[in-house]
Amino acid sequence: MARTSLPCPRCGRPLDGSQSSCAWCGAPRPGFWAGLAAWSRLESDREWLVKGVIAANVLFYLLSLLVSRHGGFGGNPLNFLSPDQSSLLLLGATGVVPVVEFGRFWTLISASYLHGGVLHILFNMMALRQIGPWVSAEFGASRMFIIYTLSGVSGYLASCLAGVSFTIGASASVCGLIGALFYFGKSCGGDYGAAVSREVSGWLISLVLFGLIMPGINNWGHGGGIVGGVLLGKLLGYRSLRPETMGHRLLALLCLVVTVLILLMAACLALFAAP
Repeated sequence: MARTSLPCPRCGRPLDGSQSSCAWCGAPRPGFWAGLAAWSRLESDREWLVKGVIAANVLFYLLSLLVSRHGGFGGNPLNFLSPDQSSLLLLGATGVVPVVEFGRFWTLISASYLHGGVLHILFNMMALRQIGPWVSAEFGASRMFIIYTLSGVSGYLASCLAGVSFTIGASASVCGLIGALFYFGKSCGGDYGAAVSREVSGWLISLVLFGLIMPGINNWGHGGGIVGGVLLGKLLGYRSLRPETMGHRLLALLCLVVTVLILLMAACLALFAAP
């Protein structure tokens, strides 16, 4: 039978079922629900990365409104404060049209930082703010950012293969984080792993139902992001399985540098093209 695996609430290192206290820092083993609730407080020094991703999303949303040719006050509340399609295309929206017809493969990354309205970005950033630190606690900050970046790419590649002409949003990347957590829960076992699996399964069911009910949802992007997150979680591993390596940190740095360069290029293209 798999042993319960919990992260230490003080240093974040894994505790197995035979330990009454942390062998690294001496902190007492938390109870099950205390351990489940402690994830949001773990590695608070690494939350700057999640906050940085959120800040980049907000900045690019504001930039899309700035270069948009209309104010975005449509009658549909889901389109409240919505940038126009031309500004989103300039800033790096993805899909069959940008990628296949115009060869803008870099939009597979930039699209994860664009949103079509205030509710769109609000829901995605709330989800990222909840899930990102949890993934950082279980996988480490470097692996979290790798999963966020590459699962977004996998989600938008799936969208292109499915023929989606135009798509944006951080949801493919967020779904990748959900997929990684689902893999973690199934893999680590124990009471904690089972609790993680149950909660993440609820999110997955909600995503499917939401995608079936709401029009305009990119279900291919969500599905591709989830599959990418599961595969990346298995490939990269999580902290209680093996610690982050220099290779993980270098890959995360590469993802960060490429993302920053792409977003800077997209911003320059949009600002110079704006009337």
